[in-house]
Amino acid sequence: MTAFPTLNGLLHTENVALADIARTYQTPTYVYSRQALTTAFEQFQSGLTGHDHLICFAVKANPSLAILNLFARLGAGFDIVSGGELARVLAAGGDPQKVVFSGVGKSHAEIHAALEAGIFCFNVESTNELQRIQQVAADMGKIAPVSLRVNPNVDAKTHPYISTGLKNNKFGVAFEDAHGLYKQAAQMPNIAVHGVDCHIGSQITELSPFLDALDKVLGLVDALATENIHIQHIDVGGGVGITYSDETPPDFKAYTAAIMQKLAGRQVKVLFEPGRALVGNAGVLLTKVEYLKPGETKNFAIVDAAMNDLMRPALYDAYHRISTIAPSAAPVQTYEVVGPVCESGDFLGHDRDLAIAEGDYLAIHSAGAYGMSMASNYNTRGRAAEVLVDGEQTHLIREREQIADLFKLERLLP
Repeated sequence: MTAFPTLNGLLHTENVALADIARTYQTPTYVYSRQALTTAFEQFQSGLTGHDHLICFAVKANPSLAILNLFARLGAGFDIVSGGELARVLAAGGDPQKVVFSGVGKSHAEIHAALEAGIFCFNVESTNELQRIQQVAADMGKIAPVSLRVNPNVDAKTHPYISTGLKNNKFGVAFEDAHGLYKQAAQMPNIAVHGVDCHIGSQITELSPFLDALDKVLGLVDALATENIHIQHIDVGGGVGITYSDETPPDFKAYTAAIMQKLAGRQVKVLFEPGRALVGNAGVLLTKVEYLKPGETKNFAIVDAAMNDLMRPALYDAYHRISTIAPSAAPVQTYEVVGPVCESGDFLGHDRDLAIAEGDYLAIHSAGAYGMSMASNYNTRGRAAEVLVDGEQTHLIREREQIADLFKLERLLP
């Protein structure tokens, strides 16, 4: 059963009509399916039976407390990239001993908070970061567990903004430098070398880049073993893509099977950092058509969602399928679906054939990842509400921001 079925002509989330959600909670509103979230996690995990593993959901993909809590209940760990994300995980009931801390700019305060919480591991991304972690750990009288995020210089064959494993990317330690840095780390009194990490990008739709990167990582692991530096876990990162339009990414079973085949015979824990793959197609963004504006060369459907609600189209020229949620008697026309933000780049979809009238509602699909998490208050617009559907029940998991909330921390000049 799909989490977004069409029943009696109406688009639903599980057993709830999206039109009812739009009327009850207004728009723009993000809507997620608990069934889709749970099924994705369980399908990912099913290919790892019998091998020591940890699935660390990438919090940046969707940091909603309710969604983090759901994954925590399912046994997930978490991949974080800031102290704020650590605080969210803890507030959501996540286990700090299942947290890996990635990111190139960890501050003293963030490292301190992570050590205080007792996280599973730091994914170290530079020599200077390693030295800072050693310093903070020494000041606290603690031992910091680390892995190095190794940059294997493998092309993920994805959008350049979300490719992270090439030499010209800011992420990770250059593969050529990793061996020497591991030797330094092994000599540091407040550092414990636990693993190796590799994440080459996001929205990857082929298996070969993952396997090429893992081959290089395993070569490094074997070389370190000859110097008595033994790796306890291998973190293969995330990056498995989803279908937005006509992409055909590998399914979870094929992906995990290929990874586990590479690791056959090795007694190491394996970590995964999926984000988009678990939440992307579990959510939609509901929006209302405010105006239809015919033009000489284009027709515009001006909706109440905008680039501040869903940044991906403006940022990456990303495609999201857009559909009506109820039948309409209007004729089908081709529209630019745009928002009210005062930018020419404020669009949600180009050249979409839609039968719509003013006041109708649309669903922007595949919006569960990097939608709400990248939202802003540009043009002094409050961020959207979030609703999670569980069968026939709806739960408001984030209230819509009110205008007064947006400037309550600001002060007038005396």
